[in-house]
Amino acid sequence: MNIKIETLPKYRIAYVRQVGPYGPANSQAMEKLKQWAKGKELLTESTILLGVPQDNPETTKPENCRYDACIVIAKDYPDDDSICEGQLDGGTYIICKIKHTAKAIERAWNEIFPYLHNNGYQMDNKPILERYIGEMLINDFCEICVPIKPV
Repeated sequence: MNIKIETLPKYRIAYVRQVGPYGPANSQAMEKLKQWAKGKELLTESTILLGVPQDNPETTKPENCRYDACIVIAKDYPDDDSICEGQLDGGTYIICKIKHTAKAIERAWNEIFPYLHNNGYQMDNKPILERYIGEMLINDFCEICVPIKPV
């Protein structure tokens, strides 16, 4: 598996929030975001899309889980009342590029935590990100970005 460590910058984002069990509705939120972004001519080869599960489904009831489908926008992009806006703090992340399939995602999670433990890291208290840049969307790839800090 392809794992690297990367420092992500602070991102200004526009997002669509889905509340409920994680699953197919997350894709619907991402499609709604992409339709908005397409109308604003924000979908380009350098666009960064993020999927941000805000809650741990092991500790949060499924009906209360929040998922944000996000697009990184420029600091000077004008405010737009038709969509939510926010900010994601940057930091150090383990980046794992995978095929965007259930099997590959499960395999990645089975390998990420031993990697953290074996390399002197633990998860930081920030959201885990799914990152999609440019061609990744077309080719069904994504990057799982896990926030880390030294043990």
